Amino acid sequence: MNNDLIQRIKKSMPKLSKGQKLIANYILEHYEKAVFLTAAKLGTIVGVSESTVVRFANELGYDGYPKFQEALEELVKSKLTAMQRLEVTTDRIDTEHVLKSVLQTDQEKIAYTIEQVDEQVFEQAIDKIINADTIYILGVRSCAGLASFLGFYFNIIFPRVRVINTNSISEIFEIIHHIGSNDVIIGISFPRYSKRILKALEYARSKKAGVIAITDSYISPIAQYAEQTLIGRSEMISFVDSLVAPLSIINAIIVAVSLRKKDEISTNLDNLETVWMEYEVYDDTREMNNYNPNMMNGIKEKCD
Repeated sequence: MNNDLIQRIKKSMPKLSKGQKLIANYILEHYEKAVFLTAAKLGTIVGVSESTVVRFANELGYDGYPKFQEALEELVKSKLTAMQRLEVTTDRIDTEHVLKSVLQTDQEKIAYTIEQVDEQVFEQAIDKIINADTIYILGVRSCAGLASFLGFYFNIIFPRVRVINTNSISEIFEIIHHIGSNDVIIGISFPRYSKRILKALEYARSKKAGVIAITDSYISPIAQYAEQTLIGRSEMISFVDSLVAPLSIINAIIVAVSLRKKDEISTNLDNLETVWMEYEVYDDTREMNNYNPNMMNGIKEKCD
């Protein structure tokens, strides 16, 4: 947990006004609820004015209430239980327009990610991936789907890709124990952060492997072991994790790699098309286009 905000509040307590102390005490006791309150609503609950709440944020050294609220989010994001997230979602989502509310939230996360993206770090990550002997992709629980998606396309592009989405810590280490300095591991983790990912990246770093983190913040636990950290804003106030922005980052990684290895990918895809056709992996759309509805009618008549 990021305790910086807690320490700021405790350190500032002696010089706070009576009203500001009420706010401070409420946050220390109910930070998991305060994180979702506007300045006006927090003031109403505590019994002070909205301006007092804003001055409280300024007194702690934050440039306005939104910055204070961001610090509060960092404090609680890894501590919310699934039930707390569900309760918060009920309070914040427009239940009459769920689709629009969720799409709007996802749109905001994409916009935030665009503002925070570091293209130089992104290019460094691409270089590391392209030059690796073996690429390990690690994501568990809700992030397992992201790992599988990235692994699907990387397996088309690269000869040595290992996707790890097991929840067993022993199985994870059984897969990565050969990792070395010429390899790279991509760890994907969002609140609530997985200790399995953390331990695996720590091990990979000890073996001098390249470590890339895809996560939601530079103070994410897995960022401490990464040489390149790619930030994708996730939605931490919902029972269902919103991983739209992280998926966009993964899309960008796939596109960037494919552009750099265009010739190799063309050869691989030609070979795969041959295999797919030979072993009838996909439906032949040409046969579907020749579909004759009268034939189906004839079968139906025989069955009647």
